[in-house]
Amino acid sequence: MNSPMYLEGLKSRRENDAADADEPPKDVKMEVIGLNVWYGDKHALKNVSLPIFEKRVTALIGPSGCGKTTLLRALNRTNEMIPSARMTGIVTFNGDDIYDKEIDPTTIRSRIGVVAQKPNPFAKSVYDNVAYGPRIHGTVQTRQEVDALVERCLHRVGLWDEVKDRLGDYGLDLSGGQQQRLCIARAIATQPDVILMDEPCSALDPHATAVIEDLIAELRRSFSIVIVTHNLQQAARVSDQTAFFHLGDLVEWGSTDTMFTAPTEKKTIDYISGRFG
Repeated sequence: MNSPMYLEGLKSRRENDAADADEPPKDVKMEVIGLNVWYGDKHALKNVSLPIFEKRVTALIGPSGCGKTTLLRALNRTNEMIPSARMTGIVTFNGDDIYDKEIDPTTIRSRIGVVAQKPNPFAKSVYDNVAYGPRIHGTVQTRQEVDALVERCLHRVGLWDEVKDRLGDYGLDLSGGQQQRLCIARAIATQPDVILMDEPCSALDPHATAVIEDLIAELRRSFSIVIVTHNLQQAARVSDQTAFFHLGDLVEWGSTDTMFTAPTEKKTIDYISGRFG
């Protein structure tokens, strides 16, 4: 079960960020309590309870159709855009129930950014991709403020030097890895507290994947991150907490080190060791 590739991922993560990795989990940023989600008659998530820690990376793993993406949608209220979806339970953000009738869904979605599986820049310039959200939400007023924000966000994702002379080009003209970093810059431009990533590297080559993983390691110093991934090595490398789902059930969760070296549930052992998936 403790195969070299997983242990190497854990070793690499410790070496890259040893001081942080040894710290205990910080405060709970979001919490899922007794969450059930249905799509029509399909019970997609079953009584799931899970904390999301502040400035930590939580990886959601499990076979296709196990409920990982459904949980992501529940965390920023996009499930309710699906007509057949219904849910029970509580999802909190900074201690407040995000599904409370007094809470504006648009506000929640501005505080909880999303990076999709496939890079999906707007059909706009590189500049306008980053500036769009802050302009809509009114967090910037002058052109100078927008300029500074765009440069700051592109620097943050390591893209500024590559595109500073191409800010007027379409985001879709960038390479796949550059597009995904642009989408991350767009997500952090609204200054969210949480970033949700749904298979952010599945469409990228190994080099671009490594760049995104390094970026996740840097961003976790400022944001709480939840990442869905089918790549167990990636989960071992980038995450602090791991949650394993199977057929809508949260089978087991805990520190990534423990989940990959000493899981307690047989289904988790079988999945991590490659017996199914």
